[in-house]
Amino acid sequence: MDVERVDNGINAGGGEYEKNGKEEVKGGGEKSVEEIFESQEVPLWKNQLTIRAFAVSFLLSIMFSFIVMKLNLTTGIIPSLNVSAGLLGFFFVKTWTKMLQKSGLLKQPFTRQENTVIQTCVVASSGIAFSGGFGSYLFGMSERIAKQSDDNGSFKNPSLGWIIGFLFVVSFLGLFSVLPLRKIMVIDFRLTYPSGTATAHLINSFHTPQGAKLAKKQVRALGKFFSFSFLWGFFQWFFTAGEDCGFVNFPTFGIKAYKNKFYFDFSTTYVGVGMICPYIINISVLLGGILSWGLMWPLIETRKGDWYPAGIPASNMHGLQGYKVGFLTLTGLFRQVRGKQSLPVANRPSTSDTSKKISYDDQRRTEIFLKDQIPVWFSVAGYVTIAIISTIALPHVFHDLKWYYILVIYVFAPTLAFCNAYGCGLTDWSLASTYGKLAIFTIGAWAGSHDGVLAGLAACGVMMNIVSTASDLMQDFKTGYLTLASPRAMFVSQVIGTAMGCIVSPCVFWLFYKAFDDFGVPDSQYPAPFAIVYRNMAILGVQGFSALPKNCLLLCYGFFGAAILINFMKDMMGKKWGSFIPLPMAMAIPFYIGPYFAIDMCIGSLILFVWEKLNKAKADAFAPAVASGLICGDGIWTLPSSILALAGIKPPICMKFLSRATNAKVDTFLGS
Repeated sequence: MDVERVDNGINAGGGEYEKNGKEEVKGGGEKSVEEIFESQEVPLWKNQLTIRAFAVSFLLSIMFSFIVMKLNLTTGIIPSLNVSAGLLGFFFVKTWTKMLQKSGLLKQPFTRQENTVIQTCVVASSGIAFSGGFGSYLFGMSERIAKQSDDNGSFKNPSLGWIIGFLFVVSFLGLFSVLPLRKIMVIDFRLTYPSGTATAHLINSFHTPQGAKLAKKQVRALGKFFSFSFLWGFFQWFFTAGEDCGFVNFPTFGIKAYKNKFYFDFSTTYVGVGMICPYIINISVLLGGILSWGLMWPLIETRKGDWYPAGIPASNMHGLQGYKVGFLTLTGLFRQVRGKQSLPVANRPSTSDTSKKISYDDQRRTEIFLKDQIPVWFSVAGYVTIAIISTIALPHVFHDLKWYYILVIYVFAPTLAFCNAYGCGLTDWSLASTYGKLAIFTIGAWAGSHDGVLAGLAACGVMMNIVSTASDLMQDFKTGYLTLASPRAMFVSQVIGTAMGCIVSPCVFWLFYKAFDDFGVPDSQYPAPFAIVYRNMAILGVQGFSALPKNCLLLCYGFFGAAILINFMKDMMGKKWGSFIPLPMAMAIPFYIGPYFAIDMCIGSLILFVWEKLNKAKADAFAPAVASGLICGDGIWTLPSSILALAGIKPPICMKFLSRATNAKVDTFLGS
């Protein structure tokens, strides 16, 4: 997980039927997962890649790209969608094959390997909506964001053509950079990759007799809450005819709290995200919101005119914005320091390795995983070829990004991709945006004040795409290892999914960009809050710390030290008590965008907590499906709402919540 993307290992469903990789069978015995599937022949890698799998993947890619894009352009927090992709892939293909079976036209049964291929393709495609930087570095290049930052430097406005071209030349490098390391990561180091493991358990459970029954119920639950979420989004649309209208701007705790971003915005998306994320993450995010928007920013604002000039806009780097950017920058550095401390954990042996049945599973999985080899020369040749093409092509897209900057990035990128994939395997936290920020500062400082801002942002895009796709590929290799999917099939699926994403994601972004006139404007429906953050980080990289306002660095150093101390205490207290201590990295998320989404997430946590108290088995089995339905329904509503906006069809009502003083003025005006 990182500031912009949240990946979580969760109970993927199947809690009533599957425990610790074993399944109860009639007669009192237990069978391990691979013993259950022993009688089923594993398809050849080519047979795992079916036309129906990629047809379903394409439809789901469009759906998930809308979901990720909406999250990207609102708060920038994106949960792991692996489980949702696996569940929906199973539902669509199972429905398809059942219809063919009834008509006698079914030639190839639906297998867990094909299910894994769908999940891999969908996640690879929708992942481009994150790593493509549509809510961060890419839109941060635009003239609109440059004006908000009071930056008179160079800019590059979005255009569908150059965005698609840029993504095609940088998005595949990460796949080739870590491809030779798949055996080391998955088998030798035995990295867990929690989201990949959870998805594999889900897919395995679907394809057992008991799991198939549960899957039907899960899909039914997902459908109900998908419909509710979609209709709720449609209902809210009617009341958003003007600025600051509708339920999304409801001042739940009063007008003053609303101005400081404390309110419930009735977002089913973030209620669903809260049900997926661990309790401590949601509580940490809320505490961070209280600390920043409840205490720090109001107190710093009282120093206006002393610590920073009083007459400058709120988005200027020399004002309150500078403090926020400074905190986010130091948080990124802390995440790297913290990530490096965690690496030795991988060498700890698994306590369950001595089990005879688990050993059989490992033996079977290792045999299949190593069967379809991908030659090392293929990986090296692929990386070098694409690197040469992009080194030549990128300076034509970004004139400020010189060829030797790109060459240096490609020399160091495989090492950083390995580090990100390794860390993600241990903690499920991807540091893609952190490595991107590192590129901003390095290349921005190297390029200098004349063209450093755009060069830094473009370098961020190159680095983010490499390290993000590398960790995603390893996550999917882990899923494939646990479902006996061929590495060749997984790699081909990842490549096809990435190619889909390079076309689908820019088109989805373009729809948002053209449909909403106030796109990227603060406090609008789609403010893209991290775009200005990345722009200001690039300015900081060029100008140095002198760009920050008074006492900003001092405060940053203080919080940096406090974060290290809190994590040290958390580690010393062990799992039992340490799990109750908030996570500083999660606390940092609302420092810039506000705590309103944290309230939604905590409501999701509260729903899950009460559900678990009432019926834990049912909550374990159905909570992921319910959460997925809430996220998907609200996410898909953005498609018709964008089409309505493009067609010029506006909502009929503006429902506004005003302060008492404003209401009194309105009453006086109406009375006169």
